[in-house]
Amino acid sequence: MKMLRLAALLLAFASPVKAEIDIQTVTSPGGIKAWLIEDHNIPFTALEIRFRGGQSLDEPGKRGAVNLMAALIEEGTGDLDSPGFAKARDSLAASFSFNSDDDAVSVSARFLTENRDQAIDLLRRALVEPSFPDEAVERVRGQVLANIRSTEKDPGDLAGRKLRELTFGTHPYSTLGDGTAETVTALTRDDIVAAHKATLARDRIYVAAAGDISAADLGLMLDKLLSGLPETGAPIPDRAPFNLTGGVTVVDFPGPQSTILFGHEGMKRDDPDFFAASILNEIMGGGRFSARLMTEVREKRGLTYGIGSYLVGYDLAEMYMGQFATANGTAAEAIEVVRNEWKRMAEEGVTEEEVTKAKTYMTGSYPLRFDSNGAIANILVGMQMIGLSADYPKTRNDKVNAVTMEDLQRVAKRMYRPDDLRFIVVGQPEGLASTE
Repeated sequence: MKMLRLAALLLAFASPVKAEIDIQTVTSPGGIKAWLIEDHNIPFTALEIRFRGGQSLDEPGKRGAVNLMAALIEEGTGDLDSPGFAKARDSLAASFSFNSDDDAVSVSARFLTENRDQAIDLLRRALVEPSFPDEAVERVRGQVLANIRSTEKDPGDLAGRKLRELTFGTHPYSTLGDGTAETVTALTRDDIVAAHKATLARDRIYVAAAGDISAADLGLMLDKLLSGLPETGAPIPDRAPFNLTGGVTVVDFPGPQSTILFGHEGMKRDDPDFFAASILNEIMGGGRFSARLMTEVREKRGLTYGIGSYLVGYDLAEMYMGQFATANGTAAEAIEVVRNEWKRMAEEGVTEEEVTKAKTYMTGSYPLRFDSNGAIANILVGMQMIGLSADYPKTRNDKVNAVTMEDLQRVAKRMYRPDDLRFIVVGQPEGLASTE
């Protein structure tokens, strides 16, 4: 019944957030900083925690350790085994999830106000005192290995692996954080414990909360939850090199289609031209069917079902990327169309009509992201990690609208470099061969 009640509350708060996003900055008595949006209309709170570093902190030869560790956090603590932990969590109508990516270990928690203390105590035990029992290690290892085997047969994953390899040299970004069958098989419980100590530390915490909790209560709650973690973790790696050059890389893969990733170096999030770059990307390959790549590659020529581009911001590198799939016989033509659109953007820029439509879409869709406590907490913690200020939700649309045509024409020449585009083609494309 408690789980049904939580589900009902989640649905009740799934409507768009009203009025302004009023972010409070909170510092706990123990010095933990957090952002908070209070909303006492529903007795429910969403909590998001990020530990910077993530899978990039894997030790040499231990690739996949952080990924495996994050998957094991809720598999037991103290006298609770995996079923016991799940039963205790469910009895509180709470929801916890633990994930990792290249740059962070993420913790998401959802709980009712009436069960807050018990939920936080259970979460603290999982974070601070995970038991990593041998049975769970082997079971979850098997799941990870099955996933690795699956990705080795997926053309999109193969393209992503090759792109990382060509771009990032010996940096951790050059390989997937899942690890390989060899590295994951070789991981020991001691490796998992070491990964926990390296990543879940107080010197790299980012926190956001939204819902039925005051600033004072949030501060006390965070000290209770996180004070038992190590003070410092492993050093964050240096910025990644960017070795990707223009050309084509073909990875042979049987089948009627080619899956294609393409891109070159991107732009830092704090670059003064970032908003102009975002508008340009929306025009080139954003989420609307009127984007240039969709128009030219799909609508006019029927070469693909869908194509898009996006600015990618790792903590330690930036890329400007796109992807699509097409028949082997049309891969060369589609690539040429993309190159030509890149060149046209650099040489001709954009039109007033394109800019008006892109700005209208970007400013109109932005508030819709804040549609639940969970979404709000997730956005707020992400804002902190990329260095945005607490007033960003109130100023973001003004920043988009402030970009001028002159800005866009100038940034288009800087951002779009057709000769630097590298196309990773996984398939058996006709008339295409790898170039150096």
